[in-house]
Amino acid sequence: MANSRSSKTNRVRRQLLPVLLATAMVSVIPHVHADPLAPAGRWEGKAGGSASTPPMGWNSWNAFRTEVDEDKVMGAARVLVDSGLARLGYTHVNLDDGWWLKRRAGDGRLQIRTGIFPSAATGGPEGTSFKPFTDKLHAMGLKAGIYTDIGRNACSQAYDLHSPNLPQGTTAEREVGLEGHVAQDIDLYFKQWGFDYIKIDACGLADFVPGSDLVKQQNYRGQAPLIERGSINRTDIGAVRRRYEEVAAALKAARPANDYVLSICAWGMANVRSWGKDVGNLWRTSSDITPSWTSMLHNFDSAAKRALYAGPGHWNDPDILHIGHEAFDASHPVEVRSHFSLWAMINAPLLVSYDLRNGPASLLAVLGNADVVGLNQDKAGHQGVVAYDSDDAQIIVKTLGDGRRKAVALFNRGATPAPVTLLARHLKLSDSAPVLLRDLWSKQSSTFTGEKAFTLAPHETLVFEATGKRQLENGVYLSEIPGAINVAVDGTRQPQLDPTIHRMIDPWSSTRSGGSRPQYAGWGGAQADATPYGQALQVAGQGFGSGIGILSGSRLQVRNDAGHTQLIAAVGVDDSTENTRKPVRFRVYGDGRLLAESPAMAFGGKAHRLKANIRGVKVIELVVRGSASASGEAPPVVTTWGDVQLVRDAGGGR
Repeated sequence: MANSRSSKTNRVRRQLLPVLLATAMVSVIPHVHADPLAPAGRWEGKAGGSASTPPMGWNSWNAFRTEVDEDKVMGAARVLVDSGLARLGYTHVNLDDGWWLKRRAGDGRLQIRTGIFPSAATGGPEGTSFKPFTDKLHAMGLKAGIYTDIGRNACSQAYDLHSPNLPQGTTAEREVGLEGHVAQDIDLYFKQWGFDYIKIDACGLADFVPGSDLVKQQNYRGQAPLIERGSINRTDIGAVRRRYEEVAAALKAARPANDYVLSICAWGMANVRSWGKDVGNLWRTSSDITPSWTSMLHNFDSAAKRALYAGPGHWNDPDILHIGHEAFDASHPVEVRSHFSLWAMINAPLLVSYDLRNGPASLLAVLGNADVVGLNQDKAGHQGVVAYDSDDAQIIVKTLGDGRRKAVALFNRGATPAPVTLLARHLKLSDSAPVLLRDLWSKQSSTFTGEKAFTLAPHETLVFEATGKRQLENGVYLSEIPGAINVAVDGTRQPQLDPTIHRMIDPWSSTRSGGSRPQYAGWGGAQADATPYGQALQVAGQGFGSGIGILSGSRLQVRNDAGHTQLIAAVGVDDSTENTRKPVRFRVYGDGRLLAESPAMAFGGKAHRLKANIRGVKVIELVVRGSASASGEAPPVVTTWGDVQLVRDAGGGR
């Protein structure tokens, strides 16, 4: 939960804030290479927490905001169990903002609002406890989630001032966020109260500006913002990351068995795209979703082209599902299915957030589509890749765990019918062999060879499971398996705003500003089957339908779980690069050893064919280095790993 509108408070110039004590940060700063492009020789992807597949369940926020209580939450839990949704994986029951009463003076222990959570009135030295509440959820076979803020105060204390469930008491007693209490609160939530999941908002770092009307009228302690919602350059990215790293370290200490989920809710700010995967199990890629079609587009776009940054244990989070409300209520079945299908295809967490006690059966039937849920929960964790992209329609393709099956979504973004032609090559299947499609909503099957035409109704998304003859019968393109890739270094030097995300009318400020502007960093990040800036992959006029587009000064890691024996690629400087003067060199490492290297490659030079023997290799690393004489002021070079593939013999290719 967090409104993404610009703060209504008066802005002040950001002041330098003290850096956290070095002794406190020793345990939370990850290993940093002296040379970040040097091969690590080991997998560096996310290992903490228990989110091997995207979390599923229910969250209280969209349903009730701060007007939450124990009966409402337990009622939702009962529906999850009784409807069979829990058996499909909807096991997390997450309590959002509105549960706290105050931080107790003297010892700083958080106290629960027992008027709405009566089971928490345990008395004794603890005062209150959520242990009876979490025990009930655990007894039902469910998991319990809780909400807090990374700063001093929570989002409701800035944006829900009408709520009867705001923290009470003195200024200090109303500081219920983690700041100054990380170890104490994480111990309380996870060791003493037994929670399994934590969502951590960031309003405390953005919205309590010293001298602002909000701070003065509510008698808060002001804090110079670490997050400037409207400016990446005025956001202290490193400080925000360190705050969440401190929590991650506390979670590992409280739950050494790794049985927890850490949800970072910084709404796509602070360049979380680049570091969220290394710190949390999921990270918000956007502002809060609202129950409108354009808001859904906005949030979907914020995550849809970041497939290389997600995988088992770490997921892009375009926010909780808004199914059950307004444009996604039971009277809009097409939009409901689209919303759900898209979240499933891009491996977004499937967290429902409406009043399940009074919801129609038709919505439960959508949520309970085991075939669509199965796409989201596929163990390989490959986020769908956008195979065709336009403002009108998109085709998203996802490789399933066995490598033989694909899922494909045909998505009409617009309000008029859309003609869409699906090609076998979109699926990386052979043009000359039949392709079997099974519609995961209608359960009907059909076949085609080469291509098949569809006309999508307004806002419709068709989702199919597809099987056929693979283009690579003896291997796999790397862009097919993003869940097996870790973007260790993507070459971006300065965060850039992503202009490709749908710019909706801001639901909080309407048209009172000069317009809807790009607001999330990510432009220039690594892409599957496209350049970092969304162009087709091309080197010296040679196009590549498959590959990885990435900037120079980059290092990718690939798990060779299937035991492939050879890596093959055509590498070079992409024709789209702005920097056409500096040469680059491509290298392939296996378990830390150099296996193959290109000559110096310059703009206009033909693609160089690289081959590397990866027999027995566990971790492959793909490095692109720029010229040693390259100026730090020059932009990175756009480079292409064309048709990069893992194969099981020396034949390779198509």
